[in-house]
Amino acid sequence: MAKILVADDEVDLELLIKQKFRQKIREQQYEFIFAVNGNDALDKIHQHPDIDIVLSDINMPEMDGLTLLSRLSESSPLIKAVIVSAYGDMENIRTAMNRGAFDFITKPINFEDLSVTMEKTIKHVLQIRETLKAIKENNILKMYVDETVLNFMGGREFESSLMANENVEATVAFIDICSFTSISENETPDTVVKLLNNYFDVIVKEIIAQGGYIDKFIGDAVMAVFRGDYHLDRAIDACIAARTQIEKLPSLSENVSFTPKVSIGINSGEMISGNIGSSSLRRLDYTVIGDTVNTAQRLQTAAGEGKILISEQAYEKVKESFNCNKVGEISFKNKTKPMHVYEVMG
Repeated sequence: MAKILVADDEVDLELLIKQKFRQKIREQQYEFIFAVNGNDALDKIHQHPDIDIVLSDINMPEMDGLTLLSRLSESSPLIKAVIVSAYGDMENIRTAMNRGAFDFITKPINFEDLSVTMEKTIKHVLQIRETLKAIKENNILKMYVDETVLNFMGGREFESSLMANENVEATVAFIDICSFTSISENETPDTVVKLLNNYFDVIVKEIIAQGGYIDKFIGDAVMAVFRGDYHLDRAIDACIAARTQIEKLPSLSENVSFTPKVSIGINSGEMISGNIGSSSLRRLDYTVIGDTVNTAQRLQTAAGEGKILISEQAYEKVKESFNCNKVGEISFKNKTKPMHVYEVMG
C-alpha cells in the first residue's frame, strides 16, 4: 500500500480526493494522510515515517509548500514531492524543481493527470527503496569490505556471509558505449566525465528496473549481473531498454555529431561468486568470474553498434520470448571451437 500525504489548506480538497480515489482506498492500494500546512505536514511525516510521496500546495499558512520542499530534502530525502498549485508560472515551477520537487501539477486539478503522476512518483520511490534494500542486503554492498561497515551491518556473522564463495546460476551483461574513445581524445576531461556519467545513469536505471545490479564500471562499459527467477529474460529486457534509451539521446553539441550507441554481450550459466582482490590493501571486489563471464565480454567485443549478441545456449532458452537472428559462427580466444551466436532484435 502506498502512503500519500496531502498538504493543502483547502478543506474541500480532502473530501474531493477521498471521492476520486475511493476505489484505490477501498482496495487498500492508497492510504491518504492530510495536513493543512507545511508544519503540520512535517509533524505527520514524523508520525508516519513510511510515507512515500507528498502532494503539496504552495500557498499555505505558517509554512508554504516551497519551504516544505527544502525541509523535506534535508530530513526525508526518500520522500518525493509533487507540487499541486494554482501558481503555475515558470518562476514557481523552477523554484520547486530546484528544491527537489519530482513533478508539478496546476490547479484546477485534472485528476486523470494527477493519478498518472502519482503512479509514476510512487513507482520511482519504490525503485529507490528496492535499490537501497539491495545495497544493504546483497552484492552491491559486498564491494565495500571494511571493519566499520561490517560492524555496522552485524559484525562477524555478516563478515562470514561476505566471505562465502559459491557457484551461482546467473546472467551477466557487458554494455559498452561505442566509439567513446574519440570523444575522450577531443573534449575536455570535465565534459568527458559528465557525458559518460550521464550515459551510465541511463543504463543503470534500466538494469535496476529489471532487478539487476551493477557489478562494476570498466572504462566506458558496464558489467551487470542478474540473479533469481527469469534472470536471462530480465537481463535481455534491461539491455533492450538501455539500448533504446541511449539511442534517444541527442548529439553532444552542434559542433560534435557524436550520437551514442551501445554494443552488448549477454551470457547465462554457472559462475563463481566471491570476494576477489587484495586483503592486505582492503581492496576486495564482490564479483562473478568464470567462463560464462568471459564469454559475455567476448560477445560484447564482437557486437557492432546497436547490437545485442547472445550464445546459442542462451538463445535456446529465450527463443520463444525474443525475436533473434542467427549471426553464425564466431571464434573466440581460448575457445577450441567456434561459437554459434545470435543477435537479439527485440
